[in-house]
Amino acid sequence: MADETATLAAYVANLKFDDIPLQVLERAKILTLDFLGSAVRARRDAESTPSLLRMLEALALDGDGASTVFGDSKTWTPAIAALLNGALGHSLDFDDTHADSSLHASAPVVPAAFAVGELVDASGRDVLTAIVAGYEVCCRLGNALDPTSHYKRGFHPTATAGTYGAAAAAAKLFGLSKEQTIAAFGVSGSQAAGSLQFLVNGAWNKRYQVGAAAMNGVIAATLARNDFIGATESVEGKHGLLVGYSDDAHPDKAVAGLGEIYETMKIGVKPYPSCRYTHAALDALIAMRREHNLTPDQIMRVEIGLHRNGITLTGDAATKRHPTSIVGGQFSMFFTGAVALDQGRFGWDDYSRLGDAAVDALADRFDVVHDDRLETGRSHPFGARVSITTEDGVHERLYADPSGEPSSFPDAAAMQQKFLTLARPVLNGRADQLADAILSLERYDRVETATHLGRQ
Repeated sequence: MADETATLAAYVANLKFDDIPLQVLERAKILTLDFLGSAVRARRDAESTPSLLRMLEALALDGDGASTVFGDSKTWTPAIAALLNGALGHSLDFDDTHADSSLHASAPVVPAAFAVGELVDASGRDVLTAIVAGYEVCCRLGNALDPTSHYKRGFHPTATAGTYGAAAAAAKLFGLSKEQTIAAFGVSGSQAAGSLQFLVNGAWNKRYQVGAAAMNGVIAATLARNDFIGATESVEGKHGLLVGYSDDAHPDKAVAGLGEIYETMKIGVKPYPSCRYTHAALDALIAMRREHNLTPDQIMRVEIGLHRNGITLTGDAATKRHPTSIVGGQFSMFFTGAVALDQGRFGWDDYSRLGDAAVDALADRFDVVHDDRLETGRSHPFGARVSITTEDGVHERLYADPSGEPSSFPDAAAMQQKFLTLARPVLNGRADQLADAILSLERYDRVETATHLGRQ
Protein backbone atom coordinates (compact mmCIF):
# COMPACT_ATOMS: atom_id res chain seq x y z
CA MET A 1 0.00 0.00 0.00
CA ALA A 2 1.40 3.39 -0.95
CA ASP A 3 -0.31 6.62 0.05
CA GLU A 4 -3.66 5.85 -1.56
CA THR A 5 -5.45 8.25 0.80
CA ALA A 6 -3.21 11.17 -0.07
CA THR A 7 -3.30 10.37 -3.78
CA LEU A 8 -7.10 10.36 -3.85
CA ALA A 9 -7.23 13.52 -1.74
CA ALA A 10 -4.88 15.34 -4.11
CA TYR A 11 -7.01 14.26 -7.06
CA VAL A 12 -10.16 15.65 -5.45
CA ALA A 13 -8.52 18.91 -4.40
CA ASN A 14 -6.95 19.55 -7.81
CA LEU A 15 -9.75 18.40 -10.14
CA LYS A 16 -11.15 21.12 -12.41
CA PHE A 17 -14.27 21.14 -14.56
CA ASP A 18 -12.17 21.67 -17.69
CA ASP A 19 -10.09 18.58 -16.83
CA ILE A 20 -13.08 16.27 -17.20
CA PRO A 21 -13.79 14.85 -20.68
CA LEU A 22 -17.10 15.93 -22.20
CA GLN A 23 -18.45 12.39 -22.39
CA VAL A 24 -17.80 11.93 -18.66
CA LEU A 25 -19.69 15.13 -17.82
CA GLU A 26 -22.59 14.08 -20.04
CA ARG A 27 -22.71 10.68 -18.37
CA ALA A 28 -22.62 12.27 -14.92
CA LYS A 29 -25.66 14.41 -15.77
CA ILE A 30 -27.61 11.41 -17.02
CA LEU A 31 -26.71 9.36 -13.95
CA THR A 32 -27.75 12.24 -11.71
CA LEU A 33 -31.09 12.55 -13.46
CA ASP A 34 -31.64 8.80 -13.18
CA PHE A 35 -30.99 8.90 -9.45
CA LEU A 36 -33.32 11.85 -8.91
CA GLY A 37 -36.21 10.02 -10.57
CA SER A 38 -35.99 7.32 -7.92
CA ALA A 39 -35.66 9.87 -5.12
CA VAL A 40 -38.73 11.83 -6.23
CA ARG A 41 -40.92 8.75 -6.56
CA ALA A 42 -39.72 7.28 -3.26
CA ARG A 43 -40.71 10.47 -1.43
CA ARG A 44 -44.29 9.48 -2.18
CA ASP A 45 -44.19 5.70 -2.54
CA ALA A 46 -41.45 4.16 -0.40
CA GLU A 47 -42.98 2.57 2.66
CA SER A 48 -39.97 3.47 4.83
CA THR A 49 -40.26 7.23 4.23
CA PRO A 50 -42.82 8.03 6.97
CA SER A 51 -40.61 6.40 9.62
CA LEU A 52 -37.63 8.51 8.55
CA LEU A 53 -39.68 11.70 8.74
CA ARG A 54 -41.15 10.82 12.15
CA MET A 55 -37.65 10.11 13.49
CA LEU A 56 -36.46 13.54 12.36
CA GLU A 57 -39.49 15.17 13.95
CA ALA A 58 -39.05 13.28 17.22
CA LEU A 59 -35.41 14.34 17.46
CA ALA A 60 -36.16 17.94 16.43
CA LEU A 61 -34.04 17.47 13.30
CA ASP A 62 -36.80 18.68 11.01
CA GLY A 63 -36.00 22.36 11.47
CA ASP A 64 -36.01 24.85 8.65
CA GLY A 65 -33.09 24.96 6.26
CA ALA A 66 -32.42 25.93 2.66
CA SER A 67 -31.57 22.54 1.17
CA THR A 68 -33.74 20.65 -1.29
CA VAL A 69 -35.17 17.20 -0.70
CA PHE A 70 -36.40 16.11 -4.10
CA GLY A 71 -40.12 15.49 -4.23
CA ASP A 72 -40.65 17.30 -0.90
CA SER A 73 -42.28 20.69 -0.35
CA LYS A 74 -40.15 21.52 2.70
CA THR A 75 -36.51 22.63 2.72
CA TRP A 76 -34.06 21.11 5.17
CA THR A 77 -30.65 21.61 6.72
CA PRO A 78 -27.82 20.34 4.48
CA ALA A 79 -26.89 17.19 6.41
CA ILE A 80 -30.50 16.08 6.76
CA ALA A 81 -31.20 16.80 3.10
CA ALA A 82 -28.26 14.54 2.21
CA LEU A 83 -29.63 11.83 4.50
CA LEU A 84 -33.12 11.98 3.04
CA ASN A 85 -32.10 12.25 -0.60
CA GLY A 86 -29.68 9.38 -0.19
CA ALA A 87 -32.22 7.14 1.51
CA LEU A 88 -35.00 8.08 -0.92
CA GLY A 89 -32.90 7.63 -4.03
CA HIS A 90 -31.89 4.14 -2.92
CA SER A 91 -35.32 3.03 -1.71
CA LEU A 92 -36.72 1.76 -5.01
CA ASP A 93 -33.48 -0.12 -5.82
CA PHE A 94 -33.78 1.47 -9.26
CA ASP A 95 -30.56 3.50 -9.04
CA ASP A 96 -27.32 2.99 -10.95
CA THR A 97 -24.72 0.29 -10.30
CA HIS A 98 -20.97 0.15 -10.89
CA ALA A 99 -20.35 -3.48 -11.82
CA ASP A 100 -16.70 -3.86 -10.84
CA SER A 101 -17.26 -2.58 -7.31
CA SER A 102 -20.87 -3.82 -7.04
CA LEU A 103 -22.08 -0.54 -5.56
CA HIS A 104 -24.54 2.25 -6.32
CA ALA A 105 -22.42 5.33 -6.90
CA SER A 106 -25.03 8.07 -7.17
CA ALA A 107 -26.90 7.27 -3.96
CA PRO A 108 -24.28 8.63 -1.53
CA VAL A 109 -22.51 11.05 -3.89
CA VAL A 110 -25.27 13.08 -5.57
CA PRO A 111 -27.14 13.98 -2.33
CA ALA A 112 -23.90 15.18 -0.72
CA ALA A 113 -23.03 17.25 -3.79
CA PHE A 114 -26.42 18.97 -3.97
CA ALA A 115 -26.62 19.60 -0.22
CA VAL A 116 -23.22 21.31 -0.09
CA GLY A 117 -23.67 22.89 -3.51
CA GLU A 118 -26.76 24.72 -2.30
CA LEU A 119 -25.04 25.61 0.98
CA VAL A 120 -22.07 27.34 -0.69
CA ASP A 121 -24.08 28.78 -3.59
CA ALA A 122 -22.12 26.70 -6.10
CA SER A 123 -22.58 26.72 -9.84
CA GLY A 124 -23.78 23.78 -11.87
CA ARG A 125 -20.22 23.32 -13.16
CA ASP A 126 -18.95 23.11 -9.59
CA VAL A 127 -21.53 20.51 -8.62
CA LEU A 128 -20.84 18.36 -11.69
CA THR A 129 -17.13 18.45 -10.91
CA ALA A 130 -17.86 17.35 -7.35
CA ILE A 131 -20.12 14.53 -8.51
CA VAL A 132 -17.42 13.15 -10.80
CA ALA A 133 -14.86 13.40 -7.99
CA GLY A 134 -17.22 11.51 -5.71
CA TYR A 135 -17.95 8.83 -8.29
CA GLU A 136 -14.25 8.24 -8.89
CA VAL A 137 -13.39 7.93 -5.19
CA CYS A 138 -16.42 5.79 -4.38
CA CYS A 139 -16.02 3.34 -7.25
CA ARG A 140 -12.26 3.04 -6.93
CA LEU A 141 -12.45 2.25 -3.24
CA GLY A 142 -15.15 -0.30 -3.99
CA ASN A 143 -12.81 -1.90 -6.52
CA ALA A 144 -9.96 -1.90 -4.01
CA LEU A 145 -12.11 -3.52 -1.32
CA ASP A 146 -12.96 -6.38 -3.72
CA PRO A 147 -16.74 -6.77 -3.63
CA THR A 148 -16.72 -10.56 -3.19
CA SER A 149 -14.49 -10.31 -0.12
CA HIS A 150 -16.35 -7.26 1.17
CA TYR A 151 -19.71 -9.03 0.84
CA LYS A 152 -18.31 -12.14 2.49
CA ARG A 153 -17.43 -10.03 5.52
CA GLY A 154 -21.06 -8.84 5.57
CA PHE A 155 -20.53 -5.27 4.41
CA HIS A 156 -22.63 -3.16 2.03
CA PRO A 157 -20.18 -1.30 -0.26
CA THR A 158 -22.56 1.48 -1.25
CA ALA A 159 -22.61 2.56 2.39
CA THR A 160 -18.93 1.95 3.20
CA ALA A 161 -17.05 3.16 0.12
CA GLY A 162 -19.96 5.52 -0.44
CA THR A 163 -19.13 7.51 2.69
CA TYR A 164 -15.77 8.37 1.15
CA GLY A 165 -17.41 9.27 -2.16
CA ALA A 166 -19.82 11.61 -0.41
CA ALA A 167 -16.96 13.19 1.54
CA ALA A 168 -15.03 13.69 -1.70
CA ALA A 169 -17.97 15.48 -3.34
CA ALA A 170 -18.51 17.67 -0.29
CA ALA A 171 -14.78 18.41 0.06
CA LYS A 172 -14.60 19.50 -3.56
CA LEU A 173 -17.47 21.96 -3.16
CA PHE A 174 -16.01 23.36 0.05
CA GLY A 175 -12.75 23.92 -1.82
CA LEU A 176 -10.75 21.86 0.69
CA SER A 177 -7.01 21.48 0.27
CA LYS A 178 -5.32 18.12 -0.12
CA GLU A 179 -4.53 18.05 3.60
CA GLN A 180 -8.09 18.96 4.58
CA THR A 181 -9.46 16.29 2.24
CA ILE A 182 -7.17 13.73 3.87
CA ALA A 183 -8.72 14.79 7.19
CA ALA A 184 -12.23 14.39 5.74
CA PHE A 185 -11.32 10.90 4.57
CA GLY A 186 -9.93 10.23 8.04
CA VAL A 187 -13.29 11.03 9.58
CA SER A 188 -15.01 8.96 6.87
CA GLY A 189 -13.06 5.93 8.02
CA SER A 190 -14.75 6.20 11.40
CA GLN A 191 -18.18 6.57 9.81
CA ALA A 192 -18.08 3.99 7.01
CA ALA A 193 -20.71 1.42 7.95
CA GLY A 194 -23.24 -0.75 6.21
CA SER A 195 -24.37 -4.27 7.05
CA LEU A 196 -25.94 -6.92 4.82
CA GLN A 197 -28.02 -8.18 7.74
CA PHE A 198 -31.01 -6.44 6.15
CA LEU A 199 -31.21 -9.39 3.77
CA VAL A 200 -32.53 -11.68 6.49
CA ASN A 201 -35.90 -9.99 6.97
CA GLY A 202 -36.14 -7.42 4.18
CA ALA A 203 -35.28 -4.60 6.57
CA TRP A 204 -35.07 -0.93 5.68
CA ASN A 205 -31.46 -0.63 6.91
CA LYS A 206 -30.18 -0.73 3.32
CA ARG A 207 -31.95 2.51 2.47
CA TYR A 208 -31.05 4.28 5.69
CA GLN A 209 -27.38 3.33 5.72
CA VAL A 210 -26.88 4.74 2.22
CA GLY A 211 -28.56 8.00 3.25
CA ALA A 212 -26.35 8.00 6.33
CA ALA A 213 -23.29 7.62 4.08
CA ALA A 214 -24.31 10.78 2.19
CA MET A 215 -24.92 12.65 5.45
CA ASN A 216 -21.71 11.41 7.05
CA GLY A 217 -19.68 12.49 4.04
CA VAL A 218 -21.10 16.01 4.40
CA ILE A 219 -20.30 15.98 8.12
CA ALA A 220 -16.76 14.69 7.55
CA ALA A 221 -15.96 17.40 5.01
CA THR A 222 -17.53 20.09 7.18
CA LEU A 223 -15.40 19.01 10.13
CA ALA A 224 -12.27 19.14 7.98
CA ARG A 225 -13.29 22.59 6.73
CA ASN A 226 -13.33 23.71 10.35
CA ASP A 227 -9.81 22.48 11.17
CA PHE A 228 -10.79 19.12 12.64
CA ILE A 229 -7.82 16.75 12.71
CA GLY A 230 -8.85 13.51 11.07
CA ALA A 231 -6.88 10.29 10.89
CA THR A 232 -4.25 10.00 8.17
CA GLU A 233 -3.85 6.93 5.92
CA SER A 234 -7.54 6.21 6.36
CA VAL A 235 -7.64 3.98 3.30
CA GLU A 236 -4.36 2.06 3.47
CA GLY A 237 -3.34 2.34 7.12
CA LYS A 238 -2.82 -0.41 9.67
CA HIS A 239 -6.41 -0.04 10.82
CA GLY A 240 -7.69 1.55 7.63
CA LEU A 241 -10.60 0.75 5.34
CA LEU A 242 -8.87 -1.84 3.18
CA VAL A 243 -7.47 -3.79 6.14
CA GLY A 244 -10.58 -3.68 8.28
CA TYR A 245 -13.22 -4.31 5.63
CA SER A 246 -11.71 -6.88 3.25
CA ASP A 247 -9.67 -10.08 3.30
CA ASP A 248 -8.57 -9.61 -0.30
CA ALA A 249 -7.95 -5.91 -0.84
CA HIS A 250 -6.29 -4.54 -3.97
CA PRO A 251 -4.94 -1.10 -3.02
CA ASP A 252 -3.60 -0.44 -6.51
CA LYS A 253 -7.14 -0.38 -7.86
CA ALA A 254 -7.88 2.71 -5.78
CA VAL A 255 -5.50 4.85 -7.82
CA ALA A 256 -4.75 2.98 -11.07
CA GLY A 257 -5.20 5.34 -14.03
CA LEU A 258 -6.58 8.06 -11.78
CA GLY A 259 -7.43 11.10 -13.88
CA GLU A 260 -7.08 9.15 -17.12
CA ILE A 261 -9.47 6.20 -16.75
CA TYR A 262 -12.90 7.29 -15.56
CA GLU A 263 -14.83 4.76 -13.51
CA THR A 264 -17.80 7.07 -14.05
CA MET A 265 -18.05 5.70 -17.58
CA LYS A 266 -18.34 2.16 -16.20
CA ILE A 267 -21.47 2.86 -14.18
CA GLY A 268 -24.56 1.11 -15.53
CA VAL A 269 -28.25 1.88 -15.07
CA LYS A 270 -31.14 -0.34 -14.12
CA PRO A 271 -34.06 -1.38 -16.30
CA TYR A 272 -35.75 -3.03 -13.28
CA PRO A 273 -36.24 -1.83 -9.67
CA SER A 274 -34.46 -4.73 -8.00
CA CYS A 275 -31.00 -5.96 -7.10
CA ARG A 276 -28.68 -5.74 -10.10
CA TYR A 277 -27.81 -9.43 -9.73
CA THR A 278 -31.35 -10.28 -10.86
CA HIS A 279 -31.25 -8.25 -14.07
CA ALA A 280 -29.46 -10.48 -16.57
CA ALA A 281 -31.84 -13.29 -15.62
CA LEU A 282 -34.84 -10.98 -15.98
CA ASP A 283 -33.62 -9.90 -19.43
CA ALA A 284 -33.32 -13.56 -20.41
CA LEU A 285 -36.66 -14.64 -18.94
CA ILE A 286 -38.55 -11.84 -20.67
CA ALA A 287 -36.83 -12.54 -23.99
CA MET A 288 -37.36 -16.31 -23.78
CA ARG A 289 -41.00 -15.90 -22.79
CA ARG A 290 -41.55 -13.79 -25.89
CA GLU A 291 -39.54 -15.91 -28.31
CA HIS A 292 -41.08 -19.22 -27.27
CA ASN A 293 -44.60 -17.92 -26.48
CA LEU A 294 -44.33 -19.35 -22.97
CA THR A 295 -47.18 -19.26 -20.50
CA PRO A 296 -46.89 -20.12 -16.80
CA ASP A 297 -48.80 -23.38 -17.17
CA GLN A 298 -46.15 -24.64 -19.60
CA ILE A 299 -43.29 -24.10 -17.16
CA MET A 300 -42.10 -27.23 -15.39
CA ARG A 301 -38.82 -25.92 -13.96
CA VAL A 302 -36.61 -22.84 -14.15
CA GLU A 303 -32.95 -22.93 -13.16
CA ILE A 304 -31.03 -19.69 -12.83
CA GLY A 305 -27.27 -19.70 -12.48
CA LEU A 306 -25.62 -16.71 -10.82
CA HIS A 307 -22.26 -15.49 -9.58
CA ARG A 308 -21.67 -16.31 -5.92
CA ASN A 309 -22.40 -12.68 -4.98
CA GLY A 310 -25.79 -13.03 -6.62
CA ILE A 311 -26.46 -16.14 -4.57
CA THR A 312 -25.53 -14.26 -1.39
CA LEU A 313 -27.89 -11.41 -2.15
CA THR A 314 -30.80 -12.96 -4.04
CA GLY A 315 -30.62 -16.75 -4.22
CA ASP A 316 -31.17 -18.23 -0.76
CA ALA A 317 -34.28 -20.35 -1.24
CA ALA A 318 -35.02 -20.58 2.48
CA THR A 319 -35.48 -16.83 2.87
CA LYS A 320 -36.02 -15.53 -0.67
CA ARG A 321 -38.54 -17.81 -2.36
CA HIS A 322 -41.69 -16.13 -1.04
CA PRO A 323 -40.78 -12.64 0.19
CA THR A 324 -43.36 -10.63 2.07
CA SER A 325 -41.76 -7.18 2.01
CA ILE A 326 -40.64 -4.90 -0.82
CA VAL A 327 -36.99 -5.13 0.23
CA GLY A 328 -37.34 -8.90 0.37
CA GLY A 329 -38.80 -8.83 -3.14
CA GLN A 330 -36.07 -6.54 -4.42
CA PHE A 331 -33.53 -9.15 -3.31
CA SER A 332 -35.40 -12.25 -4.46
CA MET A 333 -34.43 -13.89 -7.73
CA PHE A 334 -37.44 -16.16 -7.22
CA PHE A 335 -40.05 -13.40 -6.91
CA THR A 336 -38.67 -11.05 -9.56
CA GLY A 337 -38.10 -13.93 -11.95
CA ALA A 338 -41.58 -15.36 -11.44
CA VAL A 339 -43.25 -11.98 -12.04
CA ALA A 340 -41.19 -11.37 -15.19
CA LEU A 341 -41.94 -14.82 -16.55
CA ASP A 342 -45.62 -14.53 -15.66
CA GLN A 343 -46.27 -11.18 -17.35
CA GLY A 344 -43.27 -10.40 -19.56
CA ARG A 345 -42.12 -7.31 -17.67
CA PHE A 346 -41.09 -6.11 -14.23
CA GLY A 347 -41.54 -2.62 -12.80
CA TRP A 348 -41.98 -0.73 -9.55
CA ASP A 349 -45.73 -1.22 -9.40
CA ASP A 350 -45.31 -5.00 -9.62
CA TYR A 351 -44.40 -5.21 -5.94
CA SER A 352 -48.14 -5.19 -5.47
CA ARG A 353 -47.88 -8.87 -6.46
CA LEU A 354 -46.03 -9.84 -3.28
CA GLY A 355 -47.99 -12.75 -1.84
CA ASP A 356 -49.86 -13.32 -5.12
CA ALA A 357 -50.71 -17.03 -5.27
CA ALA A 358 -49.89 -17.34 -8.97
CA VAL A 359 -46.48 -15.73 -8.49
CA ASP A 360 -45.70 -17.89 -5.47
CA ALA A 361 -46.69 -21.03 -7.36
CA LEU A 362 -44.40 -20.12 -10.24
CA ALA A 363 -41.58 -19.22 -7.85
CA ASP A 364 -41.83 -22.75 -6.42
CA ARG A 365 -40.59 -24.02 -9.79
CA PHE A 366 -37.43 -21.88 -9.64
CA ASP A 367 -34.01 -23.06 -8.50
CA VAL A 368 -31.13 -20.61 -8.14
CA VAL A 369 -27.66 -22.13 -8.31
CA HIS A 370 -24.05 -21.05 -8.33
CA ASP A 371 -22.57 -21.18 -11.84
CA ASP A 372 -18.77 -21.12 -12.17
CA ARG A 373 -19.09 -20.02 -15.80
CA LEU A 374 -20.20 -16.64 -14.55
CA GLU A 375 -16.96 -16.17 -12.64
CA THR A 376 -14.11 -17.71 -14.61
CA GLY A 377 -12.59 -15.27 -17.09
CA ARG A 378 -15.27 -12.62 -16.53
CA SER A 379 -14.60 -9.14 -15.22
CA HIS A 380 -18.20 -8.37 -14.22
CA PRO A 381 -20.30 -10.41 -11.80
CA PHE A 382 -23.79 -9.58 -13.04
CA GLY A 383 -24.36 -12.27 -15.68
CA ALA A 384 -26.87 -15.10 -15.52
CA ARG A 385 -27.65 -18.45 -17.10
CA VAL A 386 -31.32 -19.27 -17.47
CA SER A 387 -32.71 -22.71 -18.26
CA ILE A 388 -36.47 -23.19 -18.68
CA THR A 389 -37.87 -26.73 -18.86
CA THR A 390 -41.23 -27.29 -20.55
CA GLU A 391 -42.96 -30.37 -21.94
CA ASP A 392 -41.44 -29.45 -25.30
CA GLY A 393 -37.87 -29.46 -24.03
CA VAL A 394 -35.29 -27.22 -22.40
CA HIS A 395 -34.61 -23.65 -23.45
CA GLU A 396 -31.36 -22.13 -22.22
CA ARG A 397 -29.74 -18.73 -22.48
CA LEU A 398 -26.52 -17.25 -21.06
CA TYR A 399 -26.35 -13.49 -20.61
CA ALA A 400 -22.86 -12.26 -19.73
CA ASP A 401 -24.18 -8.85 -18.67
CA PRO A 402 -27.59 -7.30 -18.02
CA SER A 403 -28.92 -4.50 -20.17
CA GLY A 404 -27.96 -0.99 -19.11
CA GLU A 405 -24.24 -1.66 -18.72
CA PRO A 406 -21.86 0.74 -20.52
CA SER A 407 -21.85 -1.47 -23.62
CA SER A 408 -25.64 -1.15 -23.88
CA PHE A 409 -26.17 2.18 -22.11
CA PRO A 410 -29.53 3.73 -23.05
CA ASP A 411 -29.55 6.98 -24.97
CA ALA A 412 -30.42 10.29 -23.31
CA ALA A 413 -34.02 10.17 -24.55
CA ALA A 414 -34.61 6.77 -22.96
CA MET A 415 -33.07 7.90 -19.69
CA GLN A 416 -35.18 11.04 -19.66
CA GLN A 417 -38.29 8.94 -20.23
CA LYS A 418 -37.41 6.67 -17.31
CA PHE A 419 -37.03 9.76 -15.11
CA LEU A 420 -40.34 11.26 -16.26
CA THR A 421 -42.21 8.00 -15.69
CA LEU A 422 -41.06 8.05 -12.07
CA ALA A 423 -41.21 11.78 -11.39
CA ARG A 424 -44.35 13.01 -13.16
CA PRO A 425 -46.79 11.40 -10.70
CA VAL A 426 -45.14 13.48 -7.95
CA LEU A 427 -43.93 16.68 -9.62
CA ASN A 428 -46.40 16.87 -12.51
CA GLY A 429 -45.23 19.44 -15.09
CA ARG A 430 -42.20 20.42 -13.03
CA ALA A 431 -40.72 17.01 -13.77
CA ASP A 432 -40.03 18.04 -17.36
CA GLN A 433 -38.47 21.30 -16.19
CA LEU A 434 -36.24 19.50 -13.68
CA ALA A 435 -35.10 17.02 -16.33
CA ASP A 436 -34.13 19.83 -18.69
CA ALA A 437 -32.29 21.62 -15.88
CA ILE A 438 -30.25 18.60 -14.81
CA LEU A 439 -29.31 17.76 -18.40
CA SER A 440 -27.99 21.31 -18.83
CA LEU A 441 -26.67 21.77 -15.30
CA GLU A 442 -23.36 23.31 -16.39
CA ARG A 443 -25.26 26.36 -17.65
CA TYR A 444 -26.50 27.35 -14.19
CA ASP A 445 -24.55 29.96 -12.28
CA ARG A 446 -26.42 28.93 -9.14
CA VAL A 447 -27.28 25.27 -8.74
CA GLU A 448 -30.20 26.19 -6.48
CA THR A 449 -32.00 27.59 -9.52
CA ALA A 450 -32.07 24.06 -10.90
CA THR A 451 -32.67 22.09 -7.72
CA HIS A 452 -35.67 24.14 -6.59
CA LEU A 453 -37.54 22.67 -9.57
CA GLY A 454 -37.42 19.34 -7.72
CA ARG A 455 -39.45 20.64 -4.81
CA GLN A 456 -43.07 19.58 -4.81
